[in-house]
Amino acid sequence: MEQLKDEKRLKVSVIVPAYNEMENVPILVEKFAEMLERSKLKAELVLVNDGSTDRTLEKAKDCEKKYPFLKVVSHRTNRGITDSLLTGFENSRGEIFTFWPADLQYLPEDIPKMIEKIDEGFDVVCGWKQGKYSKRFVSLVYNWLSQKLFKVEVHDLNSVKAFRKEIVKEIPILRKDWHRYMVVMSAEKGFRIGEVKIPLYPRKHGESKFGFWRIPIGFFDLLSVKFQLSFIKKPLLFFGSLGVGLFLLGILLGVVAVFLRIVFNQGLRPLLYLVILCILSGISFFGLGFLAETIANLKQDIEEVKHRLKE
Repeated sequence: MEQLKDEKRLKVSVIVPAYNEMENVPILVEKFAEMLERSKLKAELVLVNDGSTDRTLEKAKDCEKKYPFLKVVSHRTNRGITDSLLTGFENSRGEIFTFWPADLQYLPEDIPKMIEKIDEGFDVVCGWKQGKYSKRFVSLVYNWLSQKLFKVEVHDLNSVKAFRKEIVKEIPILRKDWHRYMVVMSAEKGFRIGEVKIPLYPRKHGESKFGFWRIPIGFFDLLSVKFQLSFIKKPLLFFGSLGVGLFLLGILLGVVAVFLRIVFNQGLRPLLYLVILCILSGISFFGLGFLAETIANLKQDIEEVKHRLKE
């Protein structure tokens, strides 16, 4: 095995979050070694032990002694995939980062074709799962909603990914589980998105870490990201629209109240209260939109200063 002595020539860092995957880790590392031998890819494997309660860390450390391409870092507690990826980014030396699970449902032998797609000029490459898997319907709905909301023409946003190092500097993924939206945030920044078909294999060891509650959480995260990308930059578009709508509704209800009073000589006090509520709410939302616009402008100025400081 060729040892990675020249850091400047290191091309790829494969980041693997691992939580209670002690059976899978040795197999994964061995298959990664086989992939390096066949492809001659200049790569390292950064395995992040995410507070495992089994012997995952022990197995990983044993492999680290044997394979020079492997680097093991560890969290004291389970912090989730997003934090594990951030830890992996901080400890990686490659120019291209690849997110790869430890459960062996994706095999390292498919990493080179994702890197080839990056070499074609793409900034982010998504894996498109090929094969049978549980929660397929949920995945289809999630990806359909993502395509409609964000206009990103890829089939699978929740799979393995390869991306250029600069993506990490440009895309904030500090919030829990927001690594899943790296693709749509990258597309919004103007990065070029591609995809390749990747076989998906049944899990043989360990247990899936994703339960039912990930579904509603993922849905609300999806709406949150849409709000961040669409309305935070132009908050008056959102709050102003609500304000104008409520104000006009209040005016319409006021006309109805006047009509009832004049024609039928009936005064409905609840209707009058509703008119007042709609008009005051409309004015409040419109004012909130102006305030949010000021905050958005300040945020944009801060981002510009940060960008200049980086340069």
